[in-house]
Amino acid sequence: MSKSKVFRLGLIINPVAGIGGSVALKGSDGADVQALAMALGAEPKAQQRTQIALARLQGKVVEVITYPALMGEDIAKSLGFDVKVIGQLTAGGTTAQDTQRAVLDLVKEDIDLLLFAGGDGTARDIVSAAPESLTVLGIPAGVKIHSGVYAISPKAAGEIVAMLIDGKMLTLQHQEVRDIDEEAVRQGRVSAKYYGELQVPVEHRYLQNVKSSGREVEELVVADIAADIVEQMQDEVFYVMGSGTTVKAVMDELGLENTLLGVDLVKNAQLVASDCTAKQLLDLTQGVKTIIILSIIGGQGHFIGRGNQQLSTELLARVSKDNICLLATKTKLNELQGRPLICDSQSEQLNQLFSGLISVTTGYRDRVLYPVAAI
Repeated sequence: MSKSKVFRLGLIINPVAGIGGSVALKGSDGADVQALAMALGAEPKAQQRTQIALARLQGKVVEVITYPALMGEDIAKSLGFDVKVIGQLTAGGTTAQDTQRAVLDLVKEDIDLLLFAGGDGTARDIVSAAPESLTVLGIPAGVKIHSGVYAISPKAAGEIVAMLIDGKMLTLQHQEVRDIDEEAVRQGRVSAKYYGELQVPVEHRYLQNVKSSGREVEELVVADIAADIVEQMQDEVFYVMGSGTTVKAVMDELGLENTLLGVDLVKNAQLVASDCTAKQLLDLTQGVKTIIILSIIGGQGHFIGRGNQQLSTELLARVSKDNICLLATKTKLNELQGRPLICDSQSEQLNQLFSGLISVTTGYRDRVLYPVAAI
């Protein structure tokens, strides 16, 4: 830690993190994908999620050292922090090279912690440039968040930093950075890769695990879950089918094509639309009863906010918690070791509304009540 009494917080924001999520692009890597996302009407969310994290630090003795404009300067100054701006941006928009250069420049500033907002692609850029001794923490803002370097939510990231500023002792652990091949995902294949490790302050209530490998030998249980859901489906009701293999089993039971890491729309046992964007879901379900079927991420417990940003806050508020249908095997729930499920939407108010106990279908006519954290 710095010898100064002022906590020196390095800040890096990937301004385009998560921009491809709401428009069903499975990620945000690459200028072409980012341009397409903007053309489809996507709105960047990284600034908003960084603001949630930093708001927890207002009133504390902290200096924010960051890069210009959207990479940190704008949001830090808007919240009234003492800000030191370093470096320069690449003309024509931020790049991976800007992130890597920012890491190297911030290390020279003797920062106490590097706080960054992004997804797994951003974490890859960070780990490629960060020295082993650097302590980092991620604000989840991307489409893909499989790495163990992120807090469970923006608010939780702020809580961890606040603990450090207040002098509380947190264990430092090296957590994996993993990323999936976006192009493979768009072709229906999940191909993950290990890119290294970063040193992270660990507070188990607020830090997410690396996504479980998903080695599930409970095919019969998943089939039972699928049979139960199909049996319960109502006529003239829209079913928003989330991503993942458990929901895929429901689509298989219906005999319908499935977007493994996308969101499909079903009505009367027929596929209405596949790989939907946030706008499509809002428009198509307007005025009609809608139920959202989701599975949880093994090892993490997220069911909203990881790979399904197509579920907008407007849609979630309209559907309400009562019409969220969660699917998970008991093995998957047991992997959480008592940790609650997590709703990490773009709305703190919505996260609060979704907190408390929720019903989870764990087999044929088998349901359990499981807690959802008020993050």
